[in-house]
Amino acid sequence: MQRLALFDLDGTLVDRQTAVRDALTALCRAHDFDTVTEQWLRTELVARANLGSFVRLREVFGLVVSATQLWREYVDLVAAAVTCRPEVLEGLARLRAAAWTIGIITNGAGDIQRAKLAGTGLADLVDGVAVSGDLETRKPDRRLFELGATRCGVSLVGGGWMIGDNPAGDIGGGHQAGLRTIWLRGRPWPDGFPAAHHVVDDVTDAIAILLNETWE
Repeated sequence: MQRLALFDLDGTLVDRQTAVRDALTALCRAHDFDTVTEQWLRTELVARANLGSFVRLREVFGLVVSATQLWREYVDLVAAAVTCRPEVLEGLARLRAAAWTIGIITNGAGDIQRAKLAGTGLADLVDGVAVSGDLETRKPDRRLFELGATRCGVSLVGGGWMIGDNPAGDIGGGHQAGLRTIWLRGRPWPDGFPAAHHVVDDVTDAIAILLNETWE
């Protein structure tokens, strides 16, 4: 099996929820949004965000500012707020030094996900990125995993690992793509889902498992 490690982004390598909270606080203050508007945004963006979210915001509340401007401001604010812990960056650097190919497979809009990668320094540590907006599909669709492998310069035929926190998108999708899987526990595990090969509490634990893999 080839040394390919595909990682989820939000909730695995970075803390999306804190970044979204901080970015929305700044955005709402900048535009003097009232409490009702702010709460609508926090509910709308709890799981995902894209330009359409701000189109709906503008329509619901009759805002003058354009949806495109709000989206661009939000992307910049999230990119400034999101963080990746130093020990995670160090772990990925160790994987690369050990001849691992590293990719990121993430659901989301391409502009905001790539802004997160650039803002955290992750972009410099990975070989390829596949974002659901690139294909207008989402994990667990196998096509996103295939795209991620291709952008890393390899093929899923050689096998590898998928690491993430979502049982369906990351672990289920990884299984369907023929990959071994590591799950970051936290969400409820659905009945009937195939078990992950490893279960950990932190992505650094997953990196340690990969670094300790033995190869023929």
